[in-house]
Amino acid sequence: MATRLALQESLALREQAGDGIAEFSELMARIYQGPMEPTPWASALEMIRHKLRANYVTLVLRAAASDRRAPISVHASEFGPVVPNEASYNDYYYSLDPFVGLPADRVVTADEVFGDTGWLSSEFYKQFLKPSDVRYILGADLRTQSGVECRFRICRSHAETQFTAQDKAVCTLLLPHLKRAVELHSRLDSVEVERSMYANAINRMQVGAITLDKDGSIINANSVANEILSQTNGLCIARGKVEAMNAHENRTLQRLIRHAVMGHQGMAAAIVEAMPITRSRDKPRLGLLVRSILLSDWAEDNKRSPAVALFLRDPERKPQGAQEIIRKLFDLTPAEASLALLLTNGLTLDEAAEESGISKNTVRTHLRSIFSKTGVTRQATLVCILLGSVVPLG
Repeated sequence: MATRLALQESLALREQAGDGIAEFSELMARIYQGPMEPTPWASALEMIRHKLRANYVTLVLRAAASDRRAPISVHASEFGPVVPNEASYNDYYYSLDPFVGLPADRVVTADEVFGDTGWLSSEFYKQFLKPSDVRYILGADLRTQSGVECRFRICRSHAETQFTAQDKAVCTLLLPHLKRAVELHSRLDSVEVERSMYANAINRMQVGAITLDKDGSIINANSVANEILSQTNGLCIARGKVEAMNAHENRTLQRLIRHAVMGHQGMAAAIVEAMPITRSRDKPRLGLLVRSILLSDWAEDNKRSPAVALFLRDPERKPQGAQEIIRKLFDLTPAEASLALLLTNGLTLDEAAEESGISKNTVRTHLRSIFSKTGVTRQATLVCILLGSVVPLG
């Protein structure tokens, strides 16, 4: 019964809005495409602007009520996505704007809320809107499941007429779709932040990471992997694929990649296998790990899906421990933290003294103090503690 009533209400709104199916479908496509555009929802807002004869259409997003960061504003106007007065609104007029706190998920005009006289006498209208040639505003306030607060505003100039019931019906139809698209944008943004955080940690630990498709072709590689591959010592890129330069090792590598792909497609058990990669010029061998990337139940097995992950470790590349993090973590002095970092990077005590430009006796004094503060008595144990802490992630 409730579903039938909702459908009848939607059909009534569609009839009132007067939207053709093709036009409505195109607008929906732009709204859901919005989170993936360089300027989110730029094309959808521009389409709405033309349809409703507006001089500005604006979407203002704030992450949460407790988040005091400046809001994110997206505009469509005759000036494009960047409008001349955006900075002044964000810096000052945002807090002065009285057309806020609207009934949730409801479309109203400023004149309905304040009356003609009240709206035109407001300081916000006189100081900000009138100089920008904005007379009429249609708006709605939304709040998504993840707490994103959204102000949707459509503005008309003084030369235009007041928004009609049909205009309000159009916006009412858009609201649930816009709300879902904003929630999608919020979740995609969270995923991207996590991905960036983990990728940065991998880079700091000097681990090369490469993803391959089911044909073994490279989809992506981080900066560490690119540096290792560019040396063409042990590994190289041939026809868009990773190959070992030793023929025997290459056969093993390609076999492991094929098995990993089978694990990705569910044709065999997923694998996690390691192998060494021989290098020339007296370089120590690379460590290479091959891992299947499982295909989720809802994912499509398309050609460019990540199927295999390769992880590379060069023993000569030391994790990038931050000196300030070492200092704070173990309550060391700056000189002690600098010495600890040098030892972590594989230098001997004498080499560390030479690198620091201080005497061997001073270095030994620093080391005794480091031992006391970290609770260890051997240099090898100290290095293990430092590498096993959060230091390499800094």
